[in-house]
Amino acid sequence: MKSSGDGGAGTLSIGALAARFGLATHVLRHWEARGLLSPARDAGGRRRYGADDLTRVAAILVMKEAGLGLDTARSLSATSDRATRREILRPAAEELRSTIAAAQASLELIERGLTCAYEDVTRCPNYRRAVSAHIGPDARPGSR
Repeated sequence: MKSSGDGGAGTLSIGALAARFGLATHVLRHWEARGLLSPARDAGGRRRYGADDLTRVAAILVMKEAGLGLDTARSLSATSDRATRREILRPAAEELRSTIAAAQASLELIERGLTCAYEDVTRCPNYRRAVSAHIGPDARPGSR
């Protein structure tokens, strides 16, 4: 017979933990195989997740939302050294800054298209200025 969500001592089964976070149980098993989770086991060998495991799952999800991969999440959870943490996070921060800059440039282009009074948006001077940075000098007529 399957255990209920709380098998005693404030622990959760894999199904209860997965449901709490809207995950499939195979995701938690995968994270365990990757070294991100180490649940306790009951007398029958079934995984039992406690409060620290809930915090770890929440942290993994937040890191994934921030664009960090599982290897990075594992490395971060394995270190308490500030210098190592900075070493791990610095490239992720730079990548995120680049992504944000690209998204801002895309939004600017879209907003220029929205405010353009021309029937053909490619004829709009403001729109053309926004895309001109993407036209290399060799691509302009008469530049070859």
